[in-house]
Amino acid sequence: MRTSQRAQAVAPFYAMEFGKHAAALEAQGHHVIKLSIGEPDFGAPPAVLNAMRDAMDGRPMPYTAAVGLPELRQAIARFYLDQHGVEVAPSRVIVTAGASAALVLATAALVDTGDEVIIGDPSYPCNRQIVESFGAHVTLIPTTAETRFQLDAASVRSNWTDRTRGIMIATPSNPTGTSIPADELAAICALARERDAWRIVDEIYLNLSDHDDQGRPPRSVLSFDPDAIVINSFSKYFGMTGWRLGWCIAPEPLVPTMERLAQNYFLCASAPAQNAALACFTPESLAVCEARRVEFAERRALVLEGLARIGLPAPVPPDGAFYVYFDVSHTGLTSWQFCERALQEAQVALTPGKDFGLHTAKTHVRLSYAASPDDLREGITRLGRFVATLR
Repeated sequence: MRTSQRAQAVAPFYAMEFGKHAAALEAQGHHVIKLSIGEPDFGAPPAVLNAMRDAMDGRPMPYTAAVGLPELRQAIARFYLDQHGVEVAPSRVIVTAGASAALVLATAALVDTGDEVIIGDPSYPCNRQIVESFGAHVTLIPTTAETRFQLDAASVRSNWTDRTRGIMIATPSNPTGTSIPADELAAICALARERDAWRIVDEIYLNLSDHDDQGRPPRSVLSFDPDAIVINSFSKYFGMTGWRLGWCIAPEPLVPTMERLAQNYFLCASAPAQNAALACFTPESLAVCEARRVEFAERRALVLEGLARIGLPAPVPPDGAFYVYFDVSHTGLTSWQFCERALQEAQVALTPGKDFGLHTAKTHVRLSYAASPDDLREGITRLGRFVATLR
């Protein structure tokens, strides 16, 4: 059977591929330390689990509106006000089948064949694949440790062309865990806005970010660019990866377009998941999530110290997403070789830089510290023994 050129052009998501290889080793009886997938080990808050049990009591579960349950849209809007001091009309909130569906809808609404879209390198691979599937050309801008592996206004300006129609940013970032300073992000958004270009900003990890010295959470891009398209998810901060529930905040004029696309592409997000997700925004659940955010910071310190001790220091400490991006070029292995051998010889699953772009594809490796502290300690110990064999 002949497949489409679009399908043939989509590269594998290598983090998932290494996850499959890790599962195969586990099936053979090996204890694999899985640090390749960004999946919090906590799971959903207890109140959310209880709400899902209540929802599955045999009552009918019809389709919701394509843009989501009205009460859930209202709860998400209140969350932005309470957490980030940003007023968002509930009518701008679109509930989706995971953040991936939000990215698909936003891209379908904004991208035409032949458009150019700016994305940093390294970056989350699915963003690039989705944009290219809709016929756009992705301009990957290499970033470095000096800019915390994030875009800055100068690099965006120097790579802008007459065909550039938009920019896609993730802050904090997957794979590096790093954020763009608010002033720099504001400058990038202003530059794009002056050129009548759209801005998609992935804030999936925003609420896992470090708070400032006054205990305040980081600012949402909406605090200085209310027309940015924001992508977010219940997967990371709320620990609901397999529930496949996310959201998009879009400018009011774009909502009818995205609603029409949602009706045709997805019908709606899962009704049981939406009903249960209402319990995410109770004081009880938010307190649980905040305690977990603090726990992730402790795990980060554990991993950074451990990697430095075994000779794999991170050039840029993360400040948001639960990832560390470290250089393995001094080992004499490419990142792919390093990850393959670490899995086979140490039974530690990591993700090679090949997933995240071109500039650091052969030199860097992503480690997810979303695993338990015990697994992180054991994983570092095994990696240390493995690295020692390479010297």
